[in-house]
Amino acid sequence: MADGETRPTTVWSRPERGARGPAPERSRYEITAAAVALADAEGLAAVSMRALAQRLGTGPASLYRYVGSRDELLDLMADAVAGELDLSAAPGGDWLGDLVALALRSKAAHTRHPWLAELNDRRGEVLGPHAIDYLDHALALMAPAPGTSRQKLEAIGLLGGLATLFARRGAATAADGATGAGDPPAQAAHLAAVAAEGRHPHLLAALKTAGPPPPVGPAERDALFERLLRRLLPAMLG
Repeated sequence: MADGETRPTTVWSRPERGARGPAPERSRYEITAAAVALADAEGLAAVSMRALAQRLGTGPASLYRYVGSRDELLDLMADAVAGELDLSAAPGGDWLGDLVALALRSKAAHTRHPWLAELNDRRGEVLGPHAIDYLDHALALMAPAPGTSRQKLEAIGLLGGLATLFARRGAATAADGATGAGDPPAQAAHLAAVAAEGRHPHLLAALKTAGPPPPVGPAERDALFERLLRRLLPAMLG
């Protein structure tokens, strides 16, 4: 940071509680954990300071002693999920394999917390301490990889975007299965029928070559996720 610049104010740049006043009854960790549990159970829209206060058995005003706004609470929630990722593994020498393993852990966290994709769409680029740890760890894994620092940062951004996309698609598929919607064989049959009408010759040729659609489950989505990363990352860094 250049001389004269100031660090942007975030919830982490302030003390958890002021030095004055009564002894704290709660902690940011406790409040954040309760907010994450509420979002897991009822979705992101259900997370409000009032609803969270009810869950904790206190008044909304008391929460503002620890968190200045709902936006700050959302920042804390996102960083709490980043803190779930195990960053203890040392680089194993295979930067691509190490990075794919990290991306799979990130996707699993997004799958455990489906609201995180929606939260990432709404938030700015606010990085908490756990997210910064993740970024530094990913760069450490990529130290042997070719490419510039900018390319590596872009690759890490791609990892996050794909993790969000695949987790969101997995959640949608699970919801479709619960409601009986989104039948893959029926969708494939519809697409084949449209292509057979003759107005989409390239699609028709591709469908004939590709064959029937493969089964789509968690294991298949993980395998596709890994295949895409192993193709895309070397191309981005080469």
